[in-house]
Amino acid sequence: MITVADVEAAAKQITGHVLRTPTVPSPGLSAFLGVRVTAKLELLQRTGSFKARGATAKLLALSEAERAAGVVAVSGGNHGIGVAVMAGVLGVE
Repeated sequence: MITVADVEAAAKQITGHVLRTPTVPSPGLSAFLGVRVTAKLELLQRTGSFKARGATAKLLALSEAERAAGVVAVSGGNHGIGVAVMAGVLGVE
């Protein structure tokens, strides 16, 4: 089970590698849904989605041997983009 402490540790680990993206109120969605809605602007990440966060955390958690072996992402979407971009930034093949 993932704990709050696990999430906090991952957030600390990826600091400096991904943007701390802002949140903004969404009046349109709030009116439509009848509740206050806030949007997190993950599209501002260099990869265009939140997937860079998980990719970075995993890449940083790899051992030196695992990093040297390289990584493969079985995705052509946001996950694949996140892994490819962040692997490049971190020097992982």
